[in-house]
Formats: sequence, structure tokens, C-alpha cells
Amino acid sequence: MEVYIDESGIHKFSGYSVVCFVYVQTDGVKEVEKALIKVENLLGIRKFRWSDFGSKRGWVVRESFIRHIIPLPFLFNIIYFQNPIAFHSAFEHVLHSVIQHDRIRKIIIDGKKSRTYSRRIKNVLRKHNISVKKVVMANDGGTPGLRLADALAGLYRSHMEKPTSKTNDLISLITRNNKKPSIMDGQIAR
Repeated sequence: MEVYIDESGIHKFSGYSVVCFVYVQTDGVKEVEKALIKVENLLGIRKFRWSDFGSKRGWVVRESFIRHIIPLPFLFNIIYFQNPIAFHSAFEHVLHSVIQHDRIRKIIIDGKKSRTYSRRIKNVLRKHNISVKKVVMANDGGTPGLRLADALAGLYRSHMEKPTSKTNDLISLITRNNKKPSIMDGQIAR
């Protein structure tokens, strides 16, 4: 299994920070990556990033992207924090609560973080008897699975901060398609 982790809103001083964990079975990774690239091509965009599509037309792209990715073979969980928060320490504190699967081959975290941070994540998981072969930091531009996590993190943060009929409809659609994420308050989980 591979786990893609992306966050939304972590540098804000108000509202929420949301972290999305997307789980893809190892044998389905290539299929999911190809499908995501195909959706991006279909929508006429180079690479999907939630924050790049904030205008009226942007919501059309966001909605279409979400609708196309729902049938893909993945599961996901959401953790949210009330801002402001010392994100990295809070994240490390709740990480073991979310990652409870056996046989995780790789965890891919969006963004540039130090090798020390990667080792700290591994140690936190190891301390809770969760074995992970590899923890890597990556750019969402080169990793389609991170763009999937970005879309879901952006949707849930947007919905938590300012629920609209669009965000409500998309989350309902996700739920109706048997994608029922565990949604956890990070402050309570600590």
C-alpha cells in the first residue's frame, strides 16, 4: 500500500488546517496515476492544484476533477485542526491514529521537508508498531497521487470554512460512492 499525504491551510492564522491521507493498494498505483493524468488532460490542465482554481471557472474544474476521481480505487482519511497551530508537532502527534494499515510500502508527503523530518515520521510510526519501508517528500507536480490528496484536502477545508451547496454536493457524492472517510479532529486526537 502507498499513502499520499497533503495538507491545506497550514500556514493560515484562522480557519482550519486539513490533512488528507489517500491510501492506494500497491498494485493499483499505476492505474490511479494514469487515470489522474488522463482526467487532467481531459480537463485541459497541466496539473491539478486546488489553490490554482479559485475563480468561477475554477469551481467548474474543481467539481469536474472530483467527479472524475471518485470511481478510482482509493480510500482516504481526513484530520483537521483549528488554526493557528504548530502544525508539524501536532501532525506527528496524531499520525499514528490515522495510519493503521499493515504492509505500507511507501508514504509520500507533499512538500520540501528535511531528511530529519522524514526520519522523525518513521520513528513516530515505528514507536506505534507501524512498519513503513520508505517515507519520502515529493512535489505534487511529479506525483499524481499527491494531486488526488490535494483535491480532497482542499475540498474538505473549503467545506469546513465556508460550506456551500457545491462543497456539500461533492462531499455527498463522495459518500454515496462508498468513499466514507474517517474525519478526525486533530486537537481531540492528541
